[in-house]
Amino acid sequence: MLIIDHAMEQRRREGNPVRVGLVGAGYMGRGIALQTVTAMPGMQLAAIYNRTIQDAERAYLQAGVETVRKVSSRDELDEHIMNGQACITDDAALLCQSRKIDVLIEVTGTIEFAARVVMDAIAHGKHVVLMNAELDATLGPILKVDADKAGVVITNSDGDQPGVIMNLFRFVRSIGCRPVLAGNMKGLQDPYRTPETQKGYAAQYHQKPAMVTSFADGTKISMEMAVVANATGFKAGRRGMYGPRCGHVNEAPALFPEKQMLDTGLVDYVLGAEPAPGVFIIGYQDNPLQQQYLNYYKMGDGPFYVFYTPYHLCHLEAPLTAARAVLFHDAAITPMGGPVCEVVAVAKRDLAAGEVFDGIGGFTCYGVLENVDIAISQGLLPMGLAQGCRLKHAISKDRAITYDDVELPGDRLCDRLHARQIDHFFP
Repeated sequence: MLIIDHAMEQRRREGNPVRVGLVGAGYMGRGIALQTVTAMPGMQLAAIYNRTIQDAERAYLQAGVETVRKVSSRDELDEHIMNGQACITDDAALLCQSRKIDVLIEVTGTIEFAARVVMDAIAHGKHVVLMNAELDATLGPILKVDADKAGVVITNSDGDQPGVIMNLFRFVRSIGCRPVLAGNMKGLQDPYRTPETQKGYAAQYHQKPAMVTSFADGTKISMEMAVVANATGFKAGRRGMYGPRCGHVNEAPALFPEKQMLDTGLVDYVLGAEPAPGVFIIGYQDNPLQQQYLNYYKMGDGPFYVFYTPYHLCHLEAPLTAARAVLFHDAAITPMGGPVCEVVAVAKRDLAAGEVFDGIGGFTCYGVLENVDIAISQGLLPMGLAQGCRLKHAISKDRAITYDDVELPGDRLCDRLHARQIDHFFP
């Protein structure tokens, strides 16, 4: 949205910056802090929460902010914000309750903790930007219900694949083509990868082994495409999506079933395609005269046309999403209604009775995309709720896990929210 830069410049001139609270100071959180402080006139990084408060201070220091204030009360936080001072805390509730923060960017990658923070932020009238596809895929629709009631925006972030896909989706639709497939591009897909196999790669790129395992084993892309499905109404063509190998993304239309694309729209991905690591939309245009123009523009003969973005710049664009929510009440990508797809848990190996799932990016299970009607009818366990569940009996490798297979941990907000989500949209 090119109007954001002018709107932000006006806020800078008026001395009225968009004030951001950052929840999480890991690798991506530190990048967002750096971008916000150094490249976003008209925006103030008001405060950073992290459970290890030294990492919150580190994020500011790496961004060139040498003086930070540790705060332990809302009044203290608000006073320092109005004085233009950078604040850190190990109490996320202070950011949610602050009367001076406009928007939170949630970057923890958690489910239970993040759900509590987001609910608190919404209750206190804060817009919320999720750099957390796992939470969005699992509970986004019901969180959107609460955000709508509170009159605030909840959105996944531009720069990450779902936001970039949705920007492209809106563009394709705005030029008169009908989007029929929303696609991601991936280099590797191996559901049996573990933190042990990925620890070298994680160390090379300063990431956590569980995070990069979720990239490699397909869980992350499933979460991202669930977010896209819930925002577009598009479905999975089959459990786990098709994920065909592809040389160049322009070849993609021939790799997916035309009938499914035209009947329901699809969310899917291609493996190994150039130009990576991008995203794409397949658009449909059957007007003969428009097809002549599109052919002249080197888009091909049609009626299926590929539009792609060859990169995603996660931390660079996340602050723009926060500005977009505050200034224009516009979401980069948010659920359009009830869940369309669910990411369900599948056994990564043969599992014994009594084993406890270690969750996303772990050793015990991986997530695959499934249409929500099937997930509900078969009682499948959402991957976002799998961590901490105990198996009642042995199950074999690659079997989808059901609620009947497990004992849930006690009294989790995420379980209650998911149950409310199902009851709300599928009474």
